[in-house]
Amino acid sequence: MLRIWRRIKFLANFRKSIPFLLELFRSPDVSFNKKLISVVLMGAYLLFPWDIIPDFLVLIGLVDDIAVLTFILQQIVKMAPEPIKEKYQIDEKS
Repeated sequence: MLRIWRRIKFLANFRKSIPFLLELFRSPDVSFNKKLISVVLMGAYLLFPWDIIPDFLVLIGLVDDIAVLTFILQQIVKMAPEPIKEKYQIDEKS
């Protein structure tokens, strides 16, 4: 249950993630490979045509989308250098 709450809290702070992601991609401290992995993860999420649970099951169908989005954002946060995480007060555990 604690894990689910952390993911919900992480998504609630999504607006902080947008400037974080912009700086992450502009930062010379982040290797090209990490930037490429981030783009591939986000692109695969957007282009992958099938869901685990179909979206026509309204509330339940969005759960898998939220889970995948949260997973991708958490992986990107893990790849980010500490100064960028500290600047935007993003913690990979929250």
